Amino acid sequence: MALAAVPGDGGATQGILRRQALRESAARTYARALPIVPVRARGMTVEGADGRRYLDCLSGAGALALGHNHPVVLDAIRAVLDSEAPLQVLDLATPVKDAFTDELFATLPPGLASRARVQFCGPAGTDAVEAALKLVRTATGRDGLLAFSGAYHGMTAGALAASGGAPADGVMAAGAAAAGVTRLPFPYDYRCPFGVGGERGAELAAHWAETLLDDPKGGAPHPAGMILEPVQGEGGVIPAPDGWLRRMREITAARSIPLIADEVQTGVGRTGAFWAVDHSGVEPDVMVLSKAIGGGLPLAVVVYREDLDLWPPGAHAGTFRGNQLAMAAGAATLAHVRQNNLAERAATVGGRMLERLRRFAAGRPQIGDVRGRGLMIGVELVAPEAGFATGAGVAPTGAGPVAKPDHEEAPGGTTPYEASRYEASPCEASRYEASPGGGAPYEASPGGGAPCADAVRTAAPPAAPALAAAVQQECLRRGLIVELGGRHGAVIRLLPPLTITDEQTEAVLDRLTDALDASIRTAGTHSRELPPTAAPFVPPSTGDHR
Repeated sequence: MALAAVPGDGGATQGILRRQALRESAARTYARALPIVPVRARGMTVEGADGRRYLDCLSGAGALALGHNHPVVLDAIRAVLDSEAPLQVLDLATPVKDAFTDELFATLPPGLASRARVQFCGPAGTDAVEAALKLVRTATGRDGLLAFSGAYHGMTAGALAASGGAPADGVMAAGAAAAGVTRLPFPYDYRCPFGVGGERGAELAAHWAETLLDDPKGGAPHPAGMILEPVQGEGGVIPAPDGWLRRMREITAARSIPLIADEVQTGVGRTGAFWAVDHSGVEPDVMVLSKAIGGGLPLAVVVYREDLDLWPPGAHAGTFRGNQLAMAAGAATLAHVRQNNLAERAATVGGRMLERLRRFAAGRPQIGDVRGRGLMIGVELVAPEAGFATGAGVAPTGAGPVAKPDHEEAPGGTTPYEASRYEASPCEASRYEASPGGGAPYEASPGGGAPCADAVRTAAPPAAPALAAAVQQECLRRGLIVELGGRHGAVIRLLPPLTITDEQTEAVLDRLTDALDASIRTAGTHSRELPPTAAPFVPPSTGDHR
């Protein structure tokens, strides 16, 4: 629908922004990189107080599955308001809450839905993460936790300890140690922690986890649970390979370790399936849900197997866990996504966007990788002129985007990494053979080094956060709102609403590719300095604000 025009008033906009800078916390994030004052929004379009319009590929950090002010969401909210129902009911039962729970359970993986319990939490996803950690510790009687490099689970103490990024003062690293968190490697094909990438890198990551758990001197006593994201969002839009996810399920199930899937950002059709775990067929023991499940309003829940429901009354509570407007908006959103096959459309549109972005990336070495799943897309920017960190005995080669980083399995269940630009060397193919009994294939060479130096592929170029910040500002000038993420803040992240039209899809791609080219030209191929027109880089790891 068209938005009514807003009279341009740049002076008023600047006044509001100045007062925000004077009065709001130094911890604010999005407002620094996106100096706009939204006053109206509909669907994917946001209009500022100065009259400028933008296509919003941030979508409230993924909370707006249907975009801004979708009619089904507004109708649901108005129905509650007109009914004079209480708006806040703690954890009492209401018809609105009952309807939301029915709709939620209708979308869950069948095996979980048939034996599930749900805990309504405080309004943010980070509180639901805290509840999930408390739940598995109570149910197992154990304290330790397995988490992954690159993870982001929220900003409260327990969730922050489970997250992968560490602030400059090192507080979070100390918190992780105090919380008994053991960090495991996450399969990251473009920047493989083992230097091999592809299917082999994922196998090594799984073997690392399995070996650590079975090593009595490994430093990871039998943990209370494992928490992971099916697609790391703040970590740089890194999809977990389906086969690796199934291995994590097997490893945890065999050792009676509850598996927690953090679907705060990946849920409600975002990745091309209703829940991201659906791609792999994995049924976790616990699911952490927030963002889109509230239809744009604050709502967070934990869904888990009934046999874990061992905590006493009041073990996890919160005043605002009875938000009736959010439950009504959430039920309407869940139903609309399910009934209109919007997850399937996200897969189709996202695939089209990835294909065009990969074609665009060819011949542009500053675009290191294009990856994603559904309408959760990342473009990693690099500084190829700065040189490469290479594996032993491997000479640098040209960089380019990984051919198939969205990790979709080919027909017949073949490896999702077949199309990788990196081919296994003869040494790798001959030395990485599975051990008897189906164990992990990694065999260390004498002295504990890699099995074969030739198997270590050329590392990716250094990240280019300054270039990414410049691209974000060039996008804004062209009327496109995008987010930054990744280990070094060098990944352009796209989270458009599932309702994005074909016309809007092309407009987003046109504006983004134009902004990329403009930023690459401005920065120059031999400079890593931030262009003077771009905003300073703000680390995105604190931007999610669950």
